[in-house]
Formats: sequence, C-alpha cells, structure tokens
Amino acid sequence: MTKILLPTDFSDNAWSAIVYALKLYANVECTFYLLNSIKLEASRISSFSNKLLSTMREDAKKDLVALKAKLEHADATKNHTFEVILSIKNLDDAIETAIEKHAIDSIVMGTKGATGAKEIFFGSNATKIVKKIKNCPVLLVPENYEFVVPKQIAFPTDFNRYCDAKELQYLKNMAGLYNSKIRVVHINVEEKLNENQENNFTTLKQYLSKYEHSFHWIPAYASKASSITDFIEELEIDMLAMVQYSHSFLERITREPVIKKIGFRPTIPFLVIPE
Repeated sequence: MTKILLPTDFSDNAWSAIVYALKLYANVECTFYLLNSIKLEASRISSFSNKLLSTMREDAKKDLVALKAKLEHADATKNHTFEVILSIKNLDDAIETAIEKHAIDSIVMGTKGATGAKEIFFGSNATKIVKKIKNCPVLLVPENYEFVVPKQIAFPTDFNRYCDAKELQYLKNMAGLYNSKIRVVHINVEEKLNENQENNFTTLKQYLSKYEHSFHWIPAYASKASSITDFIEELEIDMLAMVQYSHSFLERITREPVIKKIGFRPTIPFLVIPE
C-alpha cells in the first residue's frame, strides 16, 4: 500500500494538486493522508489564544472530514482510502512528523503562484518544504494544472555527482506508473566529460537499463534555467525530476527570492528527489 501525503489549506490550489494525485495514482492501491496545519503565529497569541485555537481546530477538523467525504464520493477507483491529519505545528514540522509516523512514501502539494510579478519560487510554503524535507520525495503541482499522463519525464544532471540506487528508485517508481520514458538531460558546459562524469554516466545507464530512456546533450547556449525550460517545451515533457543536494541547481533556485532573476518556474509537475 503506497502512502501519499496531501497537505491542504482548503484552497483551489490545494484541491487541484489533490485531484492530480488521485489521477496520477489511479491504478495504485494508496492511502492518502490529508494534512492541515493550524499553527498560530506568535503575533496572534493572546489571552484568548486557547479559545481561538480550539475554534480553529474544530473548524479545520470539520473541513478535513468534509474534504475526505467529498473525495470518497468523487474518487472513481476502489484502490484509494483516505485519512485525515490535523496538526497545530508549522506546516514543515507537521509534514516531517507525518512522514515518520505514517511511513509516507511521497508528498504531493500545490505550488501557489505569485500574484502579478513572478515573485517567489513555487510560493513560500512549497519552497520551505523542498528545502527542509530530506527523506521523502515531493511532487510539486503547478496551479490549475490539468492532469495528463506523464509519458515523458525529464531528468537533468551534470554527471558530477554519483546518483545512488535509492535516489533513482524514486524516479523509476514514478516512471513505472505509466511506463514513462526518462529523458536524461545534460547541459554541455564542458567540451567533454571528465573521468568522474564518465563513470557516473555509465552507472546511470546501468540503473536505467530496464526502463525506456534516452540521453540528451544540450549546448550551453543560455542559462541552465532557460535550457531546461526550452527542453521541456520542445520535447513536450510531462514531468520534471531533479535530485535536491548541496550546491545543486535546484538548491540555488530555492534560495533565490526573486524568481525573475533566475527565470525558472516549471509549468509541469516537478518531482524533487531527496539526496
């Protein structure tokens, strides 16, 4: 039984991500955990805090139960069961606790787009989760994204770092849902691979040997962000996957406060794989 955590604030954005998750795992026996966090900010703590928190907890519990009932009614498959989790911790702490307590296999959450100017990468909550969660993959679903079968998954790598079997298993698990083709993307910032890169390239080929895959070499004609974005558009990629590790491209963009400085906002689901 696969266990999927679905953080929600009951917004349309969160609902869209939940619907995507249900469709993505339509043919898999899953327990979906609906998580809502109602942590009170310090500025709101007063002599009425206990009463306020109690009221918030009751309202959130009702909303979670109603959401569960709605999903049970709307979900066409019998493969899925639903549980609710109400937490008074910060969202990132609540997610960490849920992962450990319920042995969560994956997190699927929405990315709240910035209003007006493209201000924050994925929205502050999603960015915080990506940076903090180290033991579970996070699938980020763009706002208002309509489900399409992920026939092609792009996996950018510079081959400088060894990808171990555990990391790649998350990628292979995703590809295995619909026999997706894994398109490994390397941006040529060097004339040829060094010995370490060659070894990692060979190892990656071996790891992916039982999955349909291809390797793509892109000249460094622009920023990595632009190159990846162009690759996604030109090959009609359905999902992007990257490993989150120190000094990686992904770590760099999650630290950047203004997204237009990087120019990178995926328009397709983004699987963040823990190191």
